[in-house]
Amino acid sequence: MGSEQSRPPGRASPIIAHVDMDAFYVEAELLDKPELRGRKIIVAGDGRSVVLSASYQARADGVGSAMPLARARRLSPDAVVIAPHMDRYRELSASIMDYFDSLTDHKEQLSVDEAFLDLTGARRRLGQPEQMGQLIRTGVRERFGLPATVGIADRKFIAKIASTRAKPDGLLVVPPARRLEFLHSLEADRLWGVGAKTAQVLAAMGLRTVKDIAETPKDALAHRLGAVGAQLYDLAWGIDPRPVEAHRVEKSIGAEETFAEDVSDDSELNKELLRLAHRVAARLRAAGLSASGVSLKIRWQDFSTVTRSATLTHPTQSAPDLHRHTVRLLGSLSPRRQSVRLVGLRAERLSSADGSLQLSFDAQDQDWLAAQRALDAVAGKFPGAPVRPASLLETREDGSRE
Repeated sequence: MGSEQSRPPGRASPIIAHVDMDAFYVEAELLDKPELRGRKIIVAGDGRSVVLSASYQARADGVGSAMPLARARRLSPDAVVIAPHMDRYRELSASIMDYFDSLTDHKEQLSVDEAFLDLTGARRRLGQPEQMGQLIRTGVRERFGLPATVGIADRKFIAKIASTRAKPDGLLVVPPARRLEFLHSLEADRLWGVGAKTAQVLAAMGLRTVKDIAETPKDALAHRLGAVGAQLYDLAWGIDPRPVEAHRVEKSIGAEETFAEDVSDDSELNKELLRLAHRVAARLRAAGLSASGVSLKIRWQDFSTVTRSATLTHPTQSAPDLHRHTVRLLGSLSPRRQSVRLVGLRAERLSSADGSLQLSFDAQDQDWLAAQRALDAVAGKFPGAPVRPASLLETREDGSRE
């Protein structure tokens, strides 16, 4: 039998909130289009894009994020489709995160529309957990006109589960004394780390609830699922030592592109990969990070998706280096029987580029890196200037380059 995570005598239980903005992109659009409230709404670009967000009314028809827009239209033909305004969403997100910073110094932002807040030290100022949750929801509503759902517990993953259970526009507090009661009432796939394949393994073992997992010997879970099994056992008993990370380190940086028309020509795919490599490398350099791994993502004409990864011989911030490896990964997919709908490149296994890393023994790589840093400086001084490699410049009808 497991045991609950203990804490030093006399120390108060942590108060961790997970705040999740409800249908964030949809609600942001409704600020300027209140006449659409209550309607089925889909936020997506034109043509062959995917759904970025959907109102709960559209979700009832089966519409979900990342779904092809064509399919979403079939599922919800009377939905209103609104083009996204990403700059507006980023601006709102920054303001909301600034508000969270006024509540606590311990904020871990997960995305544009969700964050963990460690409110343990704010009891005297903000009151009890229930009061804290209500204050956050009221504050977001009054300042930004947006709904937010809040889950509060003494463990990060339980706060996250609680906010999911409370959606939309709700609040759920799980007191420490009810931690196991709450956890053990859940289906097994509610735990972090339980995806479709893991759920199948658990079901084959006869484990359908979190309580079932908790009552299974840890060694048996580890035997079937490896390290994941041991982690699930701990989570089933509420054991989760992860703190709210005020300065969350990015684990990967990526970019991807969906083509207007499916692409089968290798030269066009290689050119797009070079474009993505320069975008990702510039973000690496801006963040002071280097990558020791790179992955390629391909979505085929039939919407099936494959990924391939490679380990680099040395940490890099170089676009040509990232491009070279992803082109090799693309070649490993031959022969290809379908055209490509989407291509993506992601830099992985990131580390600080603090000067102590040996980037390469190759002088050519160092020359490329120096050139790219020079381009960064030019782009920083002239933000609107089209600073990019000659191979990515478009050719005009008269044969000149833009």
